[in-house]
Amino acid sequence: MKNIILSSLILLIIIPALAQRGDQGYTPEPEIGIVERLDEYLPDDIYIINTEGQRENLMSLLDKPTAIAIVYYRCPGICSPFMNSVAEVVQSSKMVIGEEYQILNISFDPTEGTTLSKGNQSSYHMLIDKEFDPEGWRFFTTDSLNSRKLTDAVGFKYKRQGLDFLHTSALIFVSEEGKITRYLHGTYFLPMDLKLAVVETSQGKSGPSMSRLLSYCYSYDPAGQGYVFNVTRVAGILILFFAVVIFLFLVLKPRKKVTN
Repeated sequence: MKNIILSSLILLIIIPALAQRGDQGYTPEPEIGIVERLDEYLPDDIYIINTEGQRENLMSLLDKPTAIAIVYYRCPGICSPFMNSVAEVVQSSKMVIGEEYQILNISFDPTEGTTLSKGNQSSYHMLIDKEFDPEGWRFFTTDSLNSRKLTDAVGFKYKRQGLDFLHTSALIFVSEEGKITRYLHGTYFLPMDLKLAVVETSQGKSGPSMSRLLSYCYSYDPAGQGYVFNVTRVAGILILFFAVVIFLFLVLKPRKKVTN
């Protein structure tokens, strides 16, 4: 019986991991979504444009654990709740932004300029009701070449639809060396998730967070511009789990001794 319980616990851990691995390595990459590039490094030739119109090298800005938020400022859908949640977690976290970590917003839409980035920076900074270093949360734009370099490097997949884009959202953490360490998916973040991501990034550690497991249970719906519970995927995992448990029970069940 102990063997069955132990085997079941192991399966409960490895099945989501295998499913995640399948998502990343053994199935085609999604047209819209995020393919995690954990332990990979950002190219050192990505250039972005600050709110003053100055061109800066992205790697030169990584002097502390950094969360990169890839958005576009005209977005009519997911970007607003995503950025509101970023402001909320900055507000509620006891970590000092600009000192212990920083956030870089980067627009992947090459048609957007500094007027939009400056306006968004001012608007979202106003949502934080405490003193903080404004240099800790900066907003940028970029051109098409550098946008593609960045989105390819972090696995950010999007699709143009008319004048807008279909895309998902995540805070992507990178170390001072440009190593991708963690993804916080979705549009809601807990201060504990932020702290864990910052601490582990500062140590150069990488790994999936609980939000990665949640993102496996929820899929992004481009039509509805939001996340929906993936019943088919979760049901498949549960069926597989219980099928294996039953199999192990039958295999490992002690056989009764036949007495003469």
